[in-house]
Amino acid sequence: MKSFYSLYPLKKEMETEIEGIKERNKRVEVDKAWETSYTRRLIIGIMTYLIAVWFMYSLNLGHPWLQALIPTGGYFLSTLSLGVIKKYWIKKLYKK
Repeated sequence: MKSFYSLYPLKKEMETEIEGIKERNKRVEVDKAWETSYTRRLIIGIMTYLIAVWFMYSLNLGHPWLQALIPTGGYFLSTLSLGVIKKYWIKKLYKK
């Protein structure tokens, strides 16, 4: 039977590994919170709008400020429907 002192390095290694897992889990939680945040959606929506305005303006299309609402609106609608689609996909189609 091994003594307590011979198991100490193993215990230390396990504690280090557990701390690493906890830190990784925190990073994953933060990443997930960002991916699902309204702030991110709003920033992407604004960027989509500005890029669409620039693109339509460079093509000399009429009313680029108004027409750019179409792709931006499509983006926002897609973000609203993705939650429903994701739940369906997980329930019906995802199999490990």
